[in-house]
Amino acid sequence: MQKNILITGGAGYIGSHAVKLFLEHDYKVTVFDNFHRGFKQPLEVMKGLGNLEVIEGDLKQAVEVEKVLTNNNFDGILHFAALCLVSESMEKPELYFQNNVIGTLNLLEAMRKTGLHKLIFSSTCAVYGDSQYLPMDENHPTKPLNPYGESKLMSERMIAWYGEIHQLNYAIMRYFNVCGAASDGLIGDSKKPSQLLMQNAVRGAMGIEPFAYTCPEVDTPDGTPIRDYIDVEDLVRAHFLAYEQLNEKAKNQIFNLSNGKGYSVKEIVAEVEKNFGIKMKKNKAECRKGEYAQVYALPEKAKELLSWQAKKNLIDSVESMKKWYQAHPHGWDY
Repeated sequence: MQKNILITGGAGYIGSHAVKLFLEHDYKVTVFDNFHRGFKQPLEVMKGLGNLEVIEGDLKQAVEVEKVLTNNNFDGILHFAALCLVSESMEKPELYFQNNVIGTLNLLEAMRKTGLHKLIFSSTCAVYGDSQYLPMDENHPTKPLNPYGESKLMSERMIAWYGEIHQLNYAIMRYFNVCGAASDGLIGDSKKPSQLLMQNAVRGAMGIEPFAYTCPEVDTPDGTPIRDYIDVEDLVRAHFLAYEQLNEKAKNQIFNLSNGKGYSVKEIVAEVEKNFGIKMKKNKAECRKGEYAQVYALPEKAKELLSWQAKKNLIDSVESMKKWYQAHPHGWDY
């Protein structure tokens, strides 16, 4: 019998890649998205891959969420829907608590009322804040430096309590800087504007738009923030493995998803320039707020419990984005 899952935020960058992977593994996938920042077009394209249903709705509306879960016999949920711009969260924190925290609470309550017990949650390394030691493992202290990270940490804590009190089976996936696109060129990132460095560097190298540094000066060897970069296809593969093992090794666990190596902003830009064989003009734009100096992770837990590790390197991610932006220089139209 075909398994039936709900993916919230399935019209977004990471969520759409998860939709693709689960369809390719013969799941029936229902996407629940308000399309505030997601795109309808990738879902239309992927209807040819398998059994895909799309429901437009908002997690902030508890009645809508409960109705969807009541009317469908889901096996479980992958929860990607969230606002995720660090600088925006520093300017409009209320949006992040309303959308990310209340939306997650409504989903958890709907799951409780309908007896649904399987959840994979999309979280972030922003829950850690400044590194107290490197590489970070899952036991690293959590001290977010921005409302985005705080909203995700609050959601994590709610999920853990629902696991304790209401027997929710969950896996929390904390991931680092996401890059890349589908290796077959079918879907990719369309954020406008994007806060993702490698995407912006590739677009700059391709002449799609000017490239500008938006990072503050920090205490690292070259003065730019150091991050851990993970390809989106590696990322969603970890979600699939966790979902398949949710009642076994992955049950009620937190996983770092990363390559386990840090690269500075300038190192990433240099890698993109090397791949394209050019030197970009690099402007300086207004610095983003809420950033921290460096963070990279220890992904050993995912390797041990999920038999997962990142397979793609920086060049693989650059090449897949090059293919995506050659076909869609400005992303999806709507």
